[in-house]
Amino acid sequence: MEFDGTFTIDGVSAEEVWLSLSDPYMIKQSLPGCQFLTEVDDLDGVDFEALREAEPDEDPPLLPEADPGEVKARGFEARQHYAALMELSVGAVSPSFRTTVTIDEWDFPEGSASGQGNASGSSFEMDSRMTITEHDEGVDIEWYAEADVFGRIANMGQRVINPVANRVVGRFFSNMEDQLTEVAAVESDGLSDRIRGLF
Repeated sequence: MEFDGTFTIDGVSAEEVWLSLSDPYMIKQSLPGCQFLTEVDDLDGVDFEALREAEPDEDPPLLPEADPGEVKARGFEARQHYAALMELSVGAVSPSFRTTVTIDEWDFPEGSASGQGNASGSSFEMDSRMTITEHDEGVDIEWYAEADVFGRIANMGQRVINPVANRVVGRFFSNMEDQLTEVAAVESDGLSDRIRGLF
């Protein structure tokens, strides 16, 4: 299955969007059903239960409260690996997917990642990429994903899967937009200029 689209956020810069989309904590809080998103050294033998138990009670601050340099330091880089636990409602089931992700390329303003996940009786493999383009009104985020789904969920067919995928993507970008609107509203301390200076 293939999914693609363009999401527009007004009143922000490409650097602000890129920094936010590079922040694993921002991604975790914006992605529906994401219980944790943690960097791991490799993808073999990931202990999801241990990662869940080690998850701190509170995430560090996000933009605009967070220091932009600290956000950049913890941000995605090419060849990093992450583990995530994703709970999704698909039809009558709500499986928790144990998911691993590799950041394949990450170089402003383009990035790509690949991943796979499994839950009881279902699994998926995915490749994705995005490009950020700035214009007079704000920023366009062009995104594309190709996914193969197997098992119980695959048997439900695209008429069930596609609306779920579109809902997740829509809620993710809507949550990102809400957070970035707060970033754009902070003018007094030169936050935008500090973020632009990072790239």
